[in-house]
Amino acid sequence: MRNEDVRPNEYVLATTLKACSLSLDVELGRQVHAEAVKAGLLTDLFVASGLVDLYAKCKEIELADSVFFSMPERNEVLWNVLLNGYAQLGNGKAVLKLFSLMVEWEHKLNRFTLSNILRSCSSLSDVHFGRQVHTHIIKNCNDSNDFVRTALIDMYAKGRCIEDAVAVFNRLVDRDLFTWTTMIDGYAKTNQPEMALKHFVDMQSEGVKPNEFTIASCLNACSHMATLEGGQQLHSMVVKAGHTGDIIVATAITDMYGKCGCLEDAEANFKYMVLRDAVSWNTIIAVYAYHSQGENALQAYRMMIEKGFLPDEATFLSILSVCSNMGLVEEGKKHFESMSKVYGITPTLEHYACVVNILSRAGQFDEVEAFIKEQKLSTHALIWETVLGACKLHGNLDLGETAARKLFELQPKEDSAYIFLSNIFASKGRWDDVQKIRVLMSEEGIKKEPGCSWVGVDGQVHVFVSQDGSHPKTEQIYAKLQDLKQRLSFSGYIPKTENVLHNISSREKIEHLWHHSERLALGLALISASPGMPIRIFKNLRICEDCHEVMKVISYVTSREIVIRDFKRFHHFKLGSCSCQDSW
Repeated sequence: MRNEDVRPNEYVLATTLKACSLSLDVELGRQVHAEAVKAGLLTDLFVASGLVDLYAKCKEIELADSVFFSMPERNEVLWNVLLNGYAQLGNGKAVLKLFSLMVEWEHKLNRFTLSNILRSCSSLSDVHFGRQVHTHIIKNCNDSNDFVRTALIDMYAKGRCIEDAVAVFNRLVDRDLFTWTTMIDGYAKTNQPEMALKHFVDMQSEGVKPNEFTIASCLNACSHMATLEGGQQLHSMVVKAGHTGDIIVATAITDMYGKCGCLEDAEANFKYMVLRDAVSWNTIIAVYAYHSQGENALQAYRMMIEKGFLPDEATFLSILSVCSNMGLVEEGKKHFESMSKVYGITPTLEHYACVVNILSRAGQFDEVEAFIKEQKLSTHALIWETVLGACKLHGNLDLGETAARKLFELQPKEDSAYIFLSNIFASKGRWDDVQKIRVLMSEEGIKKEPGCSWVGVDGQVHVFVSQDGSHPKTEQIYAKLQDLKQRLSFSGYIPKTENVLHNISSREKIEHLWHHSERLALGLALISASPGMPIRIFKNLRICEDCHEVMKVISYVTSREIVIRDFKRFHHFKLGSCSCQDSW
């Protein structure tokens, strides 16, 4: 056209700019820009929109801004093109700034503009700004549009304001797959797995078929609940729907089996994955770490590197945790140093806490104190929580008291420091000091989190607390435990009454131990579950030393595999031994 000396008009220039955008040809786009200047068409809205779109897609955002702000007038298309450009570049703050400018200049916002702005609030997790946008939407009567409502649900769900998301969701007329998936994912990420699975059922009852993202979110919910049966049903659905090759779903299945205590199934699923990414490798490494399979975790890490995948922050959290559990002090130090020196990763507070844990569990308390001082970590509660836990393990009363006092200053309302220090005093027989801690807790209005255990039997989850007598089968459970008590006495088991941190008689301590929550859950499982099947019990606190020893012996005398997940990790008790090798 130019060779034949035909002068282009605004429509020709706009169309050519569109072609440049699609092919990301910024150099040709600059030539068209120059042509528009020569033709006096730079202020045309079609041409300006094409230029802003081109420069934004080619990451020349300053040029996009220059064209946009040089315009004498702007329409909805031009505003949305720049908003889209900012959003695609992940510059959420620029989107929100542009929104403020639109409101200031009293520009009318349509549903596409509003959804772009809300998506930016989601990506930034800026619920506070999102609420302001929501207020603007209501004032301007745009809240009846399902397109906008869906964006609001996404923003609130990703910001973990699930009640606000529900309020908008309940007003939707047409609920599509994206909306249902957003709600399910929101419930899963806010530790409401029951609601996530309920919405999954409701979605299907309304005729909406789940996709791989929906299923992955539901698998995540099963992981939180540790509901193996529900996870297995979802796995079956994945196979029938042909989603086994999807990397997100396959990774979620590995994670679900790992968190439900099925190490072999998690391992098998990972091995059969056709495609793997860094997240997949991180997942299996974390599963191995969580199940005290340190050697397997380190081997998987080496394979990950060999396959060309770079480790990230999550990888090193698992690896440092493994080094702590296995007592690999020097190897742990090497991995920590490699984060910044080899991979350019800046350690987070959690990584520093892992190093403190590695050193303190090994009893290297002088080095711990030097490391805390060198890295300027003394103002972080997580560090002192880690130190205090190790002090309890080693009976280091002096440093334990120092760590506890620090936590009293940093987290005066948290119960963990008081409990740990009280337990250290109790293990030393300092009952007067134990009483002082309890009085202090009472004065501060602090209540200890009650320990509980739960077990699944015939599709039902049964929850127990220590000394529980509320279960309908309490009589049979106590009888079963009494039978086990007699069988264990013949095997040479001697109760570790020092684990009962109450000032009561030795006989009372033994009775107290036998009615810990995990033993009550075990009693129910033994009288209810099919013979030979593994028993899986979940606990919100750390398993005590005596229960740990008892589970080893029971696994031997009953020839049953017992899997217990406490708040630290999984313990696989089999034929008289535990996978953690008595280090937890």
